[in-house]
Amino acid sequence: MDEFSEEAGPAADRPGEAAARGTPFTSVPIEITVSVGHARPLVRDLLKLGEGSVLTLDRRLEDPVELYVGDKLIGTGALEVTGEGESAQLAVRLLEVMDIQSPG
Repeated sequence: MDEFSEEAGPAADRPGEAAARGTPFTSVPIEITVSVGHARPLVRDLLKLGEGSVLTLDRRLEDPVELYVGDKLIGTGALEVTGEGESAQLAVRLLEVMDIQSPG
């Protein structure tokens, strides 16, 4: 299911959609970084890491993840798995989308 076209409603209902329509930049791809957490190991512990090591993050599985474009927070979401078997992929269901039209 295409979440942006079917679940988000008509294009006119989405913030910034009407303003962005018709500009040459709407077809330029951007990279979104999804932050699932942070780790702060001591250097001595970092040097001991190897294949099979586990690095514990500061978040729980049910905690929301953060979505960034560059260093700008653009929203939060929940991790999901789409598809099954060989076609399974990690995805993010948007929980909150920040007002990315405002400067700052």
